[in-house]
Amino acid sequence: MDAEAVVRALWDRMQARDWAGVGGLLADDVVVEWPASAERIVGRDNYVKINAEYPEGWSIRVLRVVAAGDTVVSEVEVPHETMGVHRVASFWTVRDGTIVDGREYWTSLGQDPSPQWRSAWVQPI
Repeated sequence: MDAEAVVRALWDRMQARDWAGVGGLLADDVVVEWPASAERIVGRDNYVKINAEYPEGWSIRVLRVVAAGDTVVSEVEVPHETMGVHRVASFWTVRDGTIVDGREYWTSLGQDPSPQWRSAWVQPI
């Protein structure tokens, strides 16, 4: 698989709760950082487990995937039945069909409210 196909497969397998399949796309020593929560996940098993243990009630909708060489950026929406809608912008490095590292920026819609001073120049989404 090329780099873009690997990342699309990652999200497809997550949606299917195919945790072995997710693991098959990751390097054993993958490192994924979540800067917004100041966390680093080291290793395939930890990344798979943290996603598998997330409370049920979610789904995944891939909004876009952009690839350039071994770098792939994905934007994904993850609505949850009780926790609201989350978005994630992910930056992946894929080598030889395997994700070797990533950086994901997770947020909830409306989590960072627009300050009043910008109201003359913006429109709410």
